[in-house]
Amino acid sequence: MKLDEQPVPPTSLLGRMAARQGAFADAYCLAVARRVSLAEFVEAFYTTPVFKAERWLMALLGKPSTDAMARAVACGTGERIAVWTVEARDADELLMHEDSGVTRSWFCVQPAADGGTVLWFGSALVPRRRGPGGEPRFGPGFRALLGLHRWYSRVLLAAAARRCR
Repeated sequence: MKLDEQPVPPTSLLGRMAARQGAFADAYCLAVARRVSLAEFVEAFYTTPVFKAERWLMALLGKPSTDAMARAVACGTGERIAVWTVEARDADELLMHEDSGVTRSWFCVQPAADGGTVLWFGSALVPRRRGPGGEPRFGPGFRALLGLHRWYSRVLLAAAARRCR
């Protein structure tokens, strides 16, 4: 399976949250050839060199984190890493929100027909503004950064998938 943007599954934790809040949401998936648990995927994601660079930047802003925190969130014994807090979890999905409540990160694992696993990573942005009819309104910054966001989401998922192979 090629890493590409996919429709957000509407019944997923991310899909239901985005629908409730009128959020922009996107999702990416990539298959690996072996079974991977949600805990293994989440820990791999938060401990990749790519995400560690982001963690380093967050530490500069006063929100430090460790691999142990990543492991605890992944295993369900911790609720927080850097600016991210667990919002919802089930057996195959994890939804995190960052401190402002605007951004969500979503992780999902699904068994693949060939015995492997499909790894999903998605994001949501809840609009701060609404139009006269309640429709979501995103500013020019959102539109300007959307391409970078999509590229970075792919980079993060690919890095985590490499650790899960």
